[in-house]
Amino acid sequence: MIAEAGLAILWFAGALAALQLALAFVGLRRGQADVRAAVRPVAVVQGVLAALAMLLLITVFVRSDMSVALVANNSHSDKPLIYKIAGAWGNHEGSMLLWVTILGIAGGAVALLERRLRDDTLIATLGGQALIALGFYAFLLFASNPFARAIPAPPDGAGLNPLLQDPGLAFHPPTLYIGYVGLSVAFSFAVGALVTRDVGPAFARAMRPWVLGAWIFLTLGITAGSYWAYYELGWGGWWFWDPVENASLMPWLAATALLHSVTVLATRDGLRAWTVMLAVVAFSMSMIGTFLVRSGILTSVHAFAVDPKRGAFILALLAIYIGGALVLFALRIGTVRAGSTFELVSREGGLVANNLLLSVILGVVLIGTLYPIVAAGFGVQLSVGPPFFNKAAGPVALALVAFMVVGPLIRWRRDDAQDLLSRITVPIAVGLFTIVAVFLGTGGINLLPLLGLGFAAALAAGSVAPLWKRDLRRTPLFTWGMVLAHLGIAVSLAGMASDSAFTKETLVSVGVGEPQRVGPWSVTLDGISPVVGENWSALEARLTARRDEGAVVILRPQSRFFASPVTTTSESAIATRLDGQLYTVLGQSDGAGRWQLRLWWKPFVTLIWLGGVFIALGGALSLLGRVRRERRAVVREMHAGWAA
Repeated sequence: MIAEAGLAILWFAGALAALQLALAFVGLRRGQADVRAAVRPVAVVQGVLAALAMLLLITVFVRSDMSVALVANNSHSDKPLIYKIAGAWGNHEGSMLLWVTILGIAGGAVALLERRLRDDTLIATLGGQALIALGFYAFLLFASNPFARAIPAPPDGAGLNPLLQDPGLAFHPPTLYIGYVGLSVAFSFAVGALVTRDVGPAFARAMRPWVLGAWIFLTLGITAGSYWAYYELGWGGWWFWDPVENASLMPWLAATALLHSVTVLATRDGLRAWTVMLAVVAFSMSMIGTFLVRSGILTSVHAFAVDPKRGAFILALLAIYIGGALVLFALRIGTVRAGSTFELVSREGGLVANNLLLSVILGVVLIGTLYPIVAAGFGVQLSVGPPFFNKAAGPVALALVAFMVVGPLIRWRRDDAQDLLSRITVPIAVGLFTIVAVFLGTGGINLLPLLGLGFAAALAAGSVAPLWKRDLRRTPLFTWGMVLAHLGIAVSLAGMASDSAFTKETLVSVGVGEPQRVGPWSVTLDGISPVVGENWSALEARLTARRDEGAVVILRPQSRFFASPVTTTSESAIATRLDGQLYTVLGQSDGAGRWQLRLWWKPFVTLIWLGGVFIALGGALSLLGRVRRERRAVVREMHAGWAA
């Protein structure tokens, strides 16, 4: 009965979403206060019901209830508990229910917590959120029922894709979905502000925490997904420009631009139309990513190939939401005042340049991702891979980093170019020194990685420049957040450039006792032995690795076999040091006692993910600082009112 209860709760939640939309429409149209007042509690209850439905789905997975088709197709009674839980969203229907759950909870949180917007704008925002939720409830109930029964029930399940049987799966999808849904809230804020003609600083201050929260979780999700692909797939790379990877990168790029734009609007009353448009674009990228992953048009290790009719359903939702928002934008943009003006040489001008460059990179990634799909629709098979993305996006990304170096050092409204040049002398000098030192010290490397290292050094120096000559104890948290986030970009860029420039790779066929060298490491195969896990068996290599004359390191890469579903995977073994990672993968046997080994030495590659953590922490500090400042402002207003 758990499955039937979950389905009934979904129907109730969908009905409440329809009621929420109707109440918002009537309340705005007729101006009835009692109708408007009902919107908030309906939004809260809808979120509670969506969360309850998700909990019931997790329950049937934990109980291994094979009478539920989703469990039978994506789990197994012998799976470890963590993978039974993660299996609830490691599939198409479950992931969409997780999406709707987070969407409902976010709408309820807006209804409970938001007090800065005008009442009519908040009601319009909740109406927009209800419209989004209603479409996805319809998708679940009519096209992707997660509680459908399997008749007859199989004796056991087919199991979860072994590549997804990793602790990262319990973290990666939920963080990405929180990011996506945060952008849906920003989209609803933008739609609400357009409906009520309330585009201004107050709207931006209300929307900014949601944009910042979405950006933080997208950063964490992408970072975790990158490291998962790096160690789990055994390819030795941290980014492959896979279409599904691009599907998460595009919303992040749009959210980054939106975050800077909404900050200008909230603090300086500028970029009004640009902010609204970026909110629409950011959510559009989330919807496009959802369509790509769940339409069945992609073949990817982490795409859900499903009935194309479901893809058509999502495409219809995308057309309704985004098309409707663009029509509303076109109709109402004439009512949006220009806001405060600023000079070309100003922090606002720098942020506009940053946003334009981010938009260019977004366009490159979008075209490179969609062009092969469109071409395939006309019978032309094309492949757009890393060479295109690296050459097209790499130089633009370096230009973006150059503006990031300068941006925090420019004054708001207006600045003097001569004074600005004097302030950026140190970062420029640090960057040039790094380029010369690396070029001379390595005997020359490729131009793009060399520039990447130089720009990373310049950005690191420029990111901490706002702290110069300041009382650090009185420096606002959001300033520390900006510094840490920009420093994180510099750290990640240094890791990317180092990996590209200095990685050493060896693919060999070896026998027991034969040493092989990769970079500064000597690696010897000591033997191969069978091992058995909870739901897999494996052949495990014992490798002895030694760096120069240092201590011996034992590594145990595996070739794993899963019986349900039948799959063979390569489990890498990695030795991490401060200056890089030794990455090892066991291949096949030639039948004569020799085994394939793939070995990499990757200097400073860990900086890529360390930088991602810094970026997210910087965002968290900024969010905390903004919330604290706004709370103090509210308290001051309350005290002033009492005194009056």
